[in-house]
Amino acid sequence: MNIVEKISALGLTLPAVSKPGGNYVSVNIRGNIAYLAIQLPKDGDNWLYKGRIGAELSNNEGYKAMQLCALNVLAHIVHTIGEERLLGINHLDAYYQASADWEDDAPKVVDGASDLFVNVLGEKGKHSRAIFGVDKLPRNFAAGITCSITLH
Repeated sequence: MNIVEKISALGLTLPAVSKPGGNYVSVNIRGNIAYLAIQLPKDGDNWLYKGRIGAELSNNEGYKAMQLCALNVLAHIVHTIGEERLLGINHLDAYYQASADWEDDAPKVVDGASDLFVNVLGEKGKHSRAIFGVDKLPRNFAAGITCSITLH
């Protein structure tokens, strides 16, 4: 099964490839490493999961926001990089915005991205990660991820 088929088997849909919001590229390939610019919880022109986890959004919605960010990474792998070039996800940096009194469940929320990568890519989806609570993300999105990918 390819990436699109595995995503479909999970009841999910691969979004259209996101476009940069400024003077940068979404995917920067240097040698055999691809660096992905921040991927936000967008589905095409639909900007989803806006606000703070613990205020406007539940932990489950935060998980879904991270999952959608990861789906955008997979869209770039399929449509920009080429699935056949994927050796594996190396590392991801996850960013979230939450209310000041939120019970910090960040690792479980970020599992929305990690679970998707492992469920779709198997061993190639295993990665290290760092999690950052931030005051503000662009356009008030609740989550965002960047990552590096090793290529054949």
